[in-house]
Order: sequence, then C-alpha cells, then structure tokens
Amino acid sequence: KQYAFYMKRALDDNNLREALKQGSLMLGELRTTALSPQKYYELYMQVWNELRHLEVFFADTPRHGRTNLEMYELVQHAGNILPRLYLLITVGAVYIKSKEGAAKDVLKDLVEMAKGVQQPIHGLFLRTYLSQSSKSLLPDTGSEYEGDGGNVNDAVEFVLQNFTEMNKLWVRMQHSGPSRDRERREQERQELRDLVGKNLLVLTQLDGMDVHLYKDTVLPRLLEQVVNCKDEIAQPYLMDAIVQVFPDDFHLQTLEKLLEACPLLRP
Repeated sequence: KQYAFYMKRALDDNNLREALKQGSLMLGELRTTALSPQKYYELYMQVWNELRHLEVFFADTPRHGRTNLEMYELVQHAGNILPRLYLLITVGAVYIKSKEGAAKDVLKDLVEMAKGVQQPIHGLFLRTYLSQSSKSLLPDTGSEYEGDGGNVNDAVEFVLQNFTEMNKLWVRMQHSGPSRDRERREQERQELRDLVGKNLLVLTQLDGMDVHLYKDTVLPRLLEQVVNCKDEIAQPYLMDAIVQVFPDDFHLQTLEKLLEACPLLRP
C-alpha cells in the first residue's frame, strides 16, 4: 500500500520514472513465496486494482511524452523479471488498444516472455493477468483488432499457448516440496484449478469459434495437453471442463476423438 501510494503520487505529478520505480517495488511484493494461494490471490487483486491507475497513465501519451512503442521498450528495463512482465503486459494492452502494435504480434511476444517466470504460483497469476488484460483485445472474428492485428486463428493460438503453459505450472506444483506436504499441495492445487480452466471459457466466447475450428485445432491441442500431463488431478478436471464449457453440438461431431482419449488417461 505504501508503494501504491507513492506510485499514485508520482502519476499525479506525471513523473514517469518515479511511477515506474514505485510500481516495480509494489509488484515486487508478488515475488513472495510465504503466502497460501488464497492469501496470494488477495494480494494479487490489490495489485491488479492499482495497476489500473498505471494503465490509464500509460494510455495518456501527453502526460508522459512517450510513444507506445517507446513505453513498451522502456518497461523492459525493470530490474526483476516478475515486475517487468506485469508492467510489460500493462503497456502491451495499451499498445494493442492504440492499434500501433498488431494484436497478434504483441500477444505472441507477451505469451512467450511469460515463460521467464517458472515458479508455479507466480507464473499462474502472471498468466491470469495476461489472460484478463487481453480478453477484449483478441483479433477475433468481427473484432476491431482483426485484419492487420490477425484473425481468430491467432486468437486461438494465443489462448491455447497460455492454457498449455498454465497447466504445466499447475501440474508442477505437485512435485515441488517434500512428500510429507503432498496433501497440502493437492488442496492448494484444487484451489487454483479455475485459473487454468478459465482459458477454456475464453475460447468458447470467441465469435469466430465454430465446430470446424474446434474439431481441427482446439480439441486436439486440448486433449494432447490433458493426456501428456499424466496428472491425476488435472486430467479429470480438464476433461470435465471441456465437456461442460463447449456446446453440445460440438461434442456430437467430435465424440469419437473425446472417447479415444479416455483410455490414454491415468487410471
């Protein structure tokens, strides 16, 4: 809260350098490993609310005198990788909205750079922020970002990449720490599962999502990840999520593929 106060004071003074400094210190709080997932979520939501002030400032070019591309490059100098990527996603959203940066290129850049954070809880929440920030910026069919910004295939590829990396981080939680903490870890993973599953909801909400795209691209990629993760918590949850979130007529035309995957799951 102290860093957020100084950050907002710097924003009121249109002091870009000080705002980035205090913003980075505030985001540095998310580097903690001492909190339970529930407490970390509460901290994340506090930071998320403060980042909205920074996003408004980034979008107001006369206040800081930098182009969106310059801002995008500037925030990459932040010291630690976790604050740097939160700032980069925040600027990236502004960059896409301005149409100065093609949505497909900026999103591809961000989803790749997020691989730099491999601590499971840090990575899951960072990618949740990426998903939240980009949900209305995808180059979906009929979207204002379609065309030069890409098409629905680019939107699907971005969401699938983010989903795949989030699932890997979620599964990795199972294998971090001593075996005596296994039960606690499993409970924590159950608490975080919807962060992974929300990516499937984003896919279903795309206007360009039709049964052909689902059958040829989306379902095979989802099933590949579900089968290959070989995880007894992830597999039933994700199979159930796939069945629940996609329309029945999609399932009627892909039932064979879905059933073929079932024997490949862990017993």
